[in-house]
Amino acid sequence: MPPRPLSSGRKGPETARSVVVFLHGYGADGADLLGLADPLIPHLPTTAFYAPDATDPSRNNPFGRQWFPIPWLDGSSETDARDGMARAADDIDAFLDAVLEREGLSPDRMVVVGFSQGTMMALHVVPRRDTAIAGIIGFSGRLLAPELLAAEVRVRPPVLLVHGDADEMVPYADMDLAAQALTGAGFTVYGHTMQGTGHGIAPDGLSVALAFLRDVLDEG
Repeated sequence: MPPRPLSSGRKGPETARSVVVFLHGYGADGADLLGLADPLIPHLPTTAFYAPDATDPSRNNPFGRQWFPIPWLDGSSETDARDGMARAADDIDAFLDAVLEREGLSPDRMVVVGFSQGTMMALHVVPRRDTAIAGIIGFSGRLLAPELLAAEVRVRPPVLLVHGDADEMVPYADMDLAAQALTGAGFTVYGHTMQGTGHGIAPDGLSVALAFLRDVLDEG
């Protein structure tokens, strides 16, 4: 089946030198993360920010979206989850290509930033693309099917993993598990712990993400 078009908000200059794509979490939407562009834009004035909505409505929140269903949260089947993730991966892959074409940029001028389920999608899609982007930032997520990564990886952009040590939704230990699998597959991985933070993004985590963005996009 062909990829489905994703609607997206955009912030930043009309002509950009780089681009950041936010992938939202389960039950949220693009607008939930696009607000992060506001504190980043003063430090990245030539960067455009996108935050697409997942195509499927959330089974648990009719006003939110999901990249794929989550059986232990919404009662879906493992087959539903697997098929939903495969379709979402195609959607995101096509969306990243469309953004680069719209902005007239090469892949090395793009960073993908995920939160929770968006991190799961970023860590699944980006390593399997034909050409490496500048980097991946994953907040409060996990690496799905780590046993498949080494055999399926095609490109290895640097990765920053950021996680709260009081996360009540996605265990903090998942950050280390993802880092181990990514490092084992040849990725350069950086990590930051947001002390006392639950399932969210604390100011120190956003500051570390900004430093990573400026470094990999050469915006220092």
